[in-house]
Amino acid sequence: MTLSDNIQNQTAFGPLVLGGNVFGWTADRDASFAVLDAFVEAGGTAIDTADVYSEWADGHSGGESETVLGEWLAARPGMRSTISIATKVSMKSDRKGLAPENIRAALDESLERLQTDYIDLYYAHRDDDAVPQDEVVTAFAELVADGRVRQLGASNFTGERLRSAVTVAAAHGVVGFTVAQDGYNLVRRDYETALAPTVADLGIVQLPYGALQGGFLTGKYRAGGDAVDSPRAGNATKLLDDERAMRVLEALTGVADARGASMTAVALAWLRQQPTVGAPIASARSTEQLAALVESFDLVLTDEELAALA
Repeated sequence: MTLSDNIQNQTAFGPLVLGGNVFGWTADRDASFAVLDAFVEAGGTAIDTADVYSEWADGHSGGESETVLGEWLAARPGMRSTISIATKVSMKSDRKGLAPENIRAALDESLERLQTDYIDLYYAHRDDDAVPQDEVVTAFAELVADGRVRQLGASNFTGERLRSAVTVAAAHGVVGFTVAQDGYNLVRRDYETALAPTVADLGIVQLPYGALQGGFLTGKYRAGGDAVDSPRAGNATKLLDDERAMRVLEALTGVADARGASMTAVALAWLRQQPTVGAPIASARSTEQLAALVESFDLVLTDEELAALA
């Protein structure tokens, strides 16, 4: 995928996709509304959520993020046509897997929570090899044919299974997956060898999650530094004992300082400029956190800066 391909993909999804995993969880309704308003005001156009968000939190059952997003849309008449919404199926406890009837039922529930009649991008959140792939592919394609979904995505698939799904869709003469969503960032680089060649060969757009490695790439976690109030702090602080991760952090700090930019913005810009990537996904639980995400919108790293982070 060439630089021109990246530019086209970024036009389709914007420079950054706002992650909705925090809505109704670490960001309450008011904070979520404020982040969403600020994101749109800054020029953001794409929002990512899932039916399972935030089932993991005490007292939650999933659907909280979609519900908050739906309430925001309902309170902002006319906003729906200007915003691209992505959501997912297969990981929510009462909607696990990719059986066709489960896909259809999950979509109905997501549409109700989101208070909309269509989804711009609907993902298989995780592969399900217990269901024949032709059944999965045709079930998703029917949603597009019905006009309830506009584009299809696959998250957390292996390269082999992703290629197979695209091949099956072509054999059936139906629309298939055109977007992938997988973990990828300056620290987490396995995507580059395990999946990127397949994604590039298939002409699929990658919208990577985990762009800031749980906050580690923001620079707020430092050895001997103050404790960080975040549910991801435990995993992020473990990287302080990882020599390679610390070398990445040092290089990131150097580029950010020389550029006069935040480490967050540089990490997101680096990811956006990688082959196959349309836009990174990152979340913010406050407008203060969102500011660094917005800073990345117009930041383009030089070849020298990219090389320093390689």
